[in-house]
Amino acid sequence: MSTPAIQAALQQMQGLATQATAQPLKGGHVTTAVGQGGFGSELQASIQRINRLQKAADTKAMAFQAGEPNVELNDVMVDMQKASVAFQMGLQVRNRLVTAYRDVMNMQV
Repeated sequence: MSTPAIQAALQQMQGLATQATAQPLKGGHVTTAVGQGGFGSELQASIQRINRLQKAADTKAMAFQAGEPNVELNDVMVDMQKASVAFQMGLQVRNRLVTAYRDVMNMQV
């Protein structure tokens, strides 16, 4: 993920947090859509981005191991760290979702 993409995601999250604290819940109506897609499509897109980062890191590592002249070790390491951080973030999101699901399922109605 590039720095502008990270900054854009951070600004979007901050904007949503501001909206959530500034607007009271009206009549119990909650919208789950973000932009054109919903939560499911955003989750799927995030997983696909993580997958692309991992594939790109693997491809670059294989190219470096094959001895291609245009591939530097520092580029390989940076791509592998990006893929690792993205995977860890995805894992933490999954863990939080599972915890939230369990909390909701344990609520008494």
